[in-house]
Amino acid sequence: MRKRILEYRKYIDELLKKLESGEAEGDIAHIKAEHLVQISFFQHERLIHLIVTVLFAVLEFMAFLFVLLTPNIGTILLVFAVLLLLVPYIRHYYLLENEVQKMYVQYDRLEKLLKQ
Repeated sequence: MRKRILEYRKYIDELLKKLESGEAEGDIAHIKAEHLVQISFFQHERLIHLIVTVLFAVLEFMAFLFVLLTPNIGTILLVFAVLLLLVPYIRHYYLLENEVQKMYVQYDRLEKLLKQ
């Protein structure tokens, strides 16, 4: 997913640059509609990852509380195991959130081009 979202946003950035400079022509309404579909796909992915990330954060908190109640090597390993899973989820969600926000700006640029 990381590769797909980064490549798609780069593709739209290049397309917008060409459209705004007049180097390329295209059906801006169609491009805008397709971009909106892609944004909705990425928003769905972002929502799923938000839910998973929050669940892992709650699990991490519960595991930490469990360590405080019954400190032993097993519960400490549980905290580190969940943390090892939580960190990549947070990184991926961060990427999704930022890229979708950038796509909103791209959408606004397409809207501006359409109104010209």
